[in-house]
Amino acid sequence: MKMVKKSVHFLQHAFRKHSVSPSLCASMDCGTRRLTKTRLIDSDCRLLSGDFLLHEDGSYSISKGHEDVVEEISAENRIITRSFQNWHTHSAMVLNKSFGEGLPLMEWLERAIFPVEKGLTPEFVKIGTLAAAAEMISSGTTFACDMYFFPETIANSYLESGIRAKVCAAVSDNDEIYDSKSALINIEKLLSSEQKSSDLIEFGIGPHSIYSCDEETLIKSSELSKKYDCTLSIHASETRKEVTDCYEIHGMYPIEYLDSIDFLSEGTICAHCGWVTKKEMRILSRNGAHAVHCPTSNQKLACGGTLSYPAMKDAEVSVLLGTDGAASNNSLDMRSEAKTASLIQKHDHWDASILNPEETWKLATNNSKDWITWDLDDIRLRPWGEGGSRLLPNLIYSGGDILDVFVSGNAIRRNGITQTINEREISEELENLVKDYYDS
Repeated sequence: MKMVKKSVHFLQHAFRKHSVSPSLCASMDCGTRRLTKTRLIDSDCRLLSGDFLLHEDGSYSISKGHEDVVEEISAENRIITRSFQNWHTHSAMVLNKSFGEGLPLMEWLERAIFPVEKGLTPEFVKIGTLAAAAEMISSGTTFACDMYFFPETIANSYLESGIRAKVCAAVSDNDEIYDSKSALINIEKLLSSEQKSSDLIEFGIGPHSIYSCDEETLIKSSELSKKYDCTLSIHASETRKEVTDCYEIHGMYPIEYLDSIDFLSEGTICAHCGWVTKKEMRILSRNGAHAVHCPTSNQKLACGGTLSYPAMKDAEVSVLLGTDGAASNNSLDMRSEAKTASLIQKHDHWDASILNPEETWKLATNNSKDWITWDLDDIRLRPWGEGGSRLLPNLIYSGGDILDVFVSGNAIRRNGITQTINEREISEELENLVKDYYDS
């Protein structure tokens, strides 16, 4: 318990130090920026041309050329777009990238992941999260819904990186780092603290799954999320075995079971949802829960089932997109994930019209408040097409370099160089730390 109290105090101090407030904006070079002679695509996917002001609150306006700005950027070789939003990941599992290759999900967890996680420490989590954040920034992501251990360490690392995050504390009756009761006590301390969040960071609760949490743990997690009005995140219906085991034990499928114990509520994150019935989709919709599509991870771990986007939309379920952790994806690049999501839905449903460029873009940037710029000189974005008509499909299917990343008016990446994290240094720290991680 002493460690928990110390961690809470440390995080409170971190929030007071790093929260993006008006008094700090000057030192962080926050404010409105003018980008001239450029192109812009907002959430509506319309391509605009001209001079634009990007404001701290995430809005934009047409520049008249005489506004007071912190920086003017000549952006003829750039296109401005909304940033990517990663709705399901385990950032610090960068530590496990390319480890346990070729194993199916449950065998991968039990033989490769769970054994080494016994040696997990806040220091490992800190470096892993910073490395993950650096990768996400470099590929245009400014928000992550995270689920892992040592949430206070994760939150502080994200604050250092400058991106937004929902930090959902991992809760499991199987883990040997925190037992579920300690994990719930810890996260409640963070949620009840006056310094529980910053402008960029929110805490949430992440019971791992129905097979790693007993009913009491699931109910307590849900009750806490409702008490503190925070995000509740869980893996749901990721594999056929999970589904059949649940039916065998409870006589219900996983989403039905979660509904029967009043687990689901407005905003609950259900990651994967590759094996769900239409009845379960209606349950998700009725409760206002989100289903997060993680196509690369599901394919790599040979889960066999993939979230059905058309069926989810027919049931009026809110669908989001996530990479899952780098351990099961090998990448946290939402550019790649958006492409994969579009392709697998077209392929699985024999319908090339599903997740067209506009809908894919909206899925990948859902609720983004931030801006990124791409290098229009990148050959991958050519040809632009008449009036730039091919740019949006090229951004999704061809990829391109991210030059700038702006979060709350702060430039956390400029001209292809991340300002908040030294990529070379964090890469070396990760490399050295991993040796200790696997020796521990």
